[in-house]
Amino acid sequence: MTQEREVLTWDGFGEAARDLARTILADGFEPEVVVAIARGGLLPAGAIAYGLGTKSCGALNVEFYTGVGTVLDAPEILPPDLDLEHLDGRRVLLVDDVADSGRTLALAVDLLRKSGAEVRSVCVFTKPSTILVPDYFSKETDLWIDFPWSAAGTVVEEDEGRPDPSA
Repeated sequence: MTQEREVLTWDGFGEAARDLARTILADGFEPEVVVAIARGGLLPAGAIAYGLGTKSCGALNVEFYTGVGTVLDAPEILPPDLDLEHLDGRRVLLVDDVADSGRTLALAVDLLRKSGAEVRSVCVFTKPSTILVPDYFSKETDLWIDFPWSAAGTVVEEDEGRPDPSA
């Protein structure tokens, strides 16, 4: 039996990123820095930063998911480190692909606020079970999400004919 999924296409991603940028600006928030939660937030952060006209970007490396449906006990920040001193007193937009449990988002928001940043968060998707609803999101779903940049797995898996890791 195939699990029903939320499928985001490249075109749908582009539309969502532009719509989110418009919503953020209409809300009166003009970020000075866009910070991606790597890896899932890297592409959305770049697209939203372009839509906003924000050139200062960074990434915060966080590991939580170790595979489909498998997680660590708690999210962990990995190197290389983000220059947190630079964020003190700045308006920061934190970007991720999905607020699933919300634990990664909560960890990152807390870290950035402790650095002195004014933080708003944005995710392409949010799940009803998240502990932290992002300030901005495109859609809420309780389905597994196939993102265009990750749904096929790695090229090694693809080239070796291994099944889709998210199936």
